[in-house]
Amino acid sequence: MYDAQIETQVRTRRFGRLNWQVSEIGYGMWGIAGGEGGWTGVTEDATRLDSLFRAVERGCNFFDTAWIYGRGGSEKLLGELLDQHRGDKLYVATKIPPKNRDFPSKRGDRIEDIFPAEFCDDYLKRSLDNLGTDCIDLMQFHVWEDHWADHDGWKRMIDDWKSEGLVRGVGLSINRWEPWNCLATLRTGLIDSVQVIYNIFDQAPEDELFPLCRDLDIAVIARVPFDEGTLTGTLTKDTTWPDGDWRNSYFVPENLCSSVDHAEALRAVLPDGMSMPEAALRFILQHPVLSTTIPGMRQLRHVDANLRVSGLPPLSPELMAELRRHRWDREPTEWSQ
Repeated sequence: MYDAQIETQVRTRRFGRLNWQVSEIGYGMWGIAGGEGGWTGVTEDATRLDSLFRAVERGCNFFDTAWIYGRGGSEKLLGELLDQHRGDKLYVATKIPPKNRDFPSKRGDRIEDIFPAEFCDDYLKRSLDNLGTDCIDLMQFHVWEDHWADHDGWKRMIDDWKSEGLVRGVGLSINRWEPWNCLATLRTGLIDSVQVIYNIFDQAPEDELFPLCRDLDIAVIARVPFDEGTLTGTLTKDTTWPDGDWRNSYFVPENLCSSVDHAEALRAVLPDGMSMPEAALRFILQHPVLSTTIPGMRQLRHVDANLRVSGLPPLSPELMAELRRHRWDREPTEWSQ
C-alpha cells in the first residue's frame, strides 16, 4: 500500500491524434453539478471549487462536463476555475444534449431530429458563454447512433466549428453498454475521441472498440469507473437516495441487488489493504489504449484518494487475471439510461 501522506502529481497520457498530454485521471463533473436529474448531496459552490482547485494542484488538467449537468451549472462552475487558471493549460470537454432530451438515443432516432445544425450551434454558443472561453477543446455528442455515420449534415457542421476556431476536437459519448454503437462513425476519420463506460464489470469495450481506437489513433475517455457507485463498495441492498436523485431510477431493486452481489464477490478477491475504488481505477489505468478516466469527485477527500492512484505501480498479472473474471456483460433496459 502507498503512504497516504505522500502526494504525487498525476501522470499524463497522450490524447490520441490530437496529441494533447492529459492527466490520466481527469475530473468528471456530473456529480458536482447537482440540479434537475442529477445527484443529491452537492455541496456549496466554495467547497466544489476547492475540490476543483485541489485537482489542478495535483496535476489534473482534463475536465469533462456537459450542458445537461445542472443545465449549464457545471459548465459555469468550470468556467470559474478556468478564469482563475488562465496561465495553466486545462483541457475542457463538454457535450451537446440531444434535442429531445432522451438518454440514451434509440435505434429509430433520426439525427436531423436529435442534433439539428441550428440547435447544435445554439448549444455550442451556450457552452462557450458558460465556460467563458472562445474555443472548446473537445465538443462531444452526448448520445450517438452508428447508423448516423453516413449522414453529411453533422460532418459539415463539425468542419465549420473547427474552421471557425470554435472547437479543437470532436468526440462521441457512447450509450451505456453499447460500445459497438459507434464503430462505423469512427471509421469516417472525423472523430477525435470516444467516451465509453469501462470498468472492472464493463470490459466489453476491449472486444472491438479499443482495438479500433488504437488503429485509428482515437483517444479513449473511460467514464463511470465506479459503476455509478457499485465499485466504491459502499452500497447495500437497503441503500436509498433522496427524492430527485437520479440513482433512484437507475438502482431499481433488480439492479441494486445484483450490483451489490457482484461488488461483494469482487471484494472477496482484493488484497488486504486495497480499497475497491483503488482497484477499480488501477484496473482501468492498466489498459494502454486509455487516455484518461473521469471519476466524479465532489469532495476534497475524493480528489486526494482518486488522484493518488496515478502514482501507484501496475497491478500484478495474477490480480488482473482475477479481476477479468468479474466481467459482467449487461444489456440496456428501461432503467439503464
